[in-house]
This record gives sequence, structure tokens and C-alpha cells, in this order.
Amino acid sequence: MSTRTLELRTYHAVPGKLDELHARFRDHTIRIFGKHGIEVVGFFTPTDGEQADNTLVYLVAYETREAATAAWAAFQTDPEWIEAKSQSEANGPLVVEIESAFLAPTAYSPLT
Repeated sequence: MSTRTLELRTYHAVPGKLDELHARFRDHTIRIFGKHGIEVVGFFTPTDGEQADNTLVYLVAYETREAATAAWAAFQTDPEWIEAKSQSEANGPLVVEIESAFLAPTAYSPLT
């Protein structure tokens, strides 16, 4: 069975700011994640309902839960991230709410 730790993150964007959130991830966040050992598995957007207009969902992986904690601590204090976040939020926040869930694959999952 896989020992990797997976995290599902859901971002609810401020109305009208989903495109700006996509740009921040595309242009800055993904690369900075890599510096800190946050492995991107995939990014997704809902296709139905009101969530289609304001929600970004992504899955990331880490070697261990402890590595996840360390990676997020390093990411959040990275000067490059702080600057990118500050610039992207010059006209106000992009995100209303962030949800996070750590996941373990089941014994029958293709990820095991």
C-alpha cells in the first residue's frame, strides 16, 4: 500500500475572481509548491451549479503527513509566495474559504 499522504484542497473564490485565482496558481503557486516538496496531482473545476463559477479543487501529495506539515510551513513563509500573493490581491482577496482534507487510498484504489 502507498505511504504517500494525499491532500484534497477546495478553494471558494470571491465572486468574479476565479480567473485571477487560476492565474496565480498557473503563474506562481505551482512552481513554488515544487520548491517545497508539494507534488501536484491535478487541478479541477466543477462543471455544474454555482460552484462552476467560483470553485477550484486540487489534489497534492507528500511523502508523509509530517512532510506535508513542513512543506506548508515553508511555503507560507517563502518570500516569493508572499510577494505573489500580495500582488495578486492588490485589489482585494481572491479566496473566501479554503477546505482541506487529508486522504488515504483504500485497499482497492488504483493509487495503492
